[in-house]
Amino acid sequence: MIKQKAIKAIEQEGILLVYPIKNSSEPDSIWAHLWPRSKMVWGWDAGADRKVSDLWLLKEELSRSDKVVYAKWYQNRATFFSKETFANMMAFQRSDTPLSRESRSILEALEMDSPLSTKQLKEIADLQGRYMESTYNRAMKALWQRLLIVAYGEIEDSSFPSTAVGATKTLFEPLWNQSLTISHEEAEAYLLKKLGADNKFWKFAQKILPAKT
Repeated sequence: MIKQKAIKAIEQEGILLVYPIKNSSEPDSIWAHLWPRSKMVWGWDAGADRKVSDLWLLKEELSRSDKVVYAKWYQNRATFFSKETFANMMAFQRSDTPLSRESRSILEALEMDSPLSTKQLKEIADLQGRYMESTYNRAMKALWQRLLIVAYGEIEDSSFPSTAVGATKTLFEPLWNQSLTISHEEAEAYLLKKLGADNKFWKFAQKILPAKT
């Protein structure tokens, strides 16, 4: 029931965060749709609100559902898209601006084998260790923002489960192909109508739009 309610909300709104930012109503979140009268208090101890951990588990399940798409997109936060909105946002963010060597290395690995864990990606891209952490994060951020990669479940490769990351082209090939048929202007028109001119997700999409070469 809760899963279907979350999927319906994502499809209705187009884009939703998982958790609200400082309990603000904007940008919109799955939490706000599931528990509109509940203030979110982040906590994991015995006395913490179970809804926080329940939504964390639901996030992982939704990411593997193939009903919606999950990416660390808005301000690098957990963000869910309806499929139609995702395809149009991919088209809107499409760019011929070259990716960095590190981003290309990660993307090429994922297009060959998806999904992979953070540990696996760092090994493949030779970005292991504390001193390479910022380089890895920058490389991933570029891929997340262009929606070239998605999150797809979790992988147990350490003491804490790691987000499983996959290439959009590999895991959501129909959506990838659909996005290639959508022009930038068509995508802009769709997103503006779906989200609204004052929507924070739309404003963020415009802000991060890659420069044209």
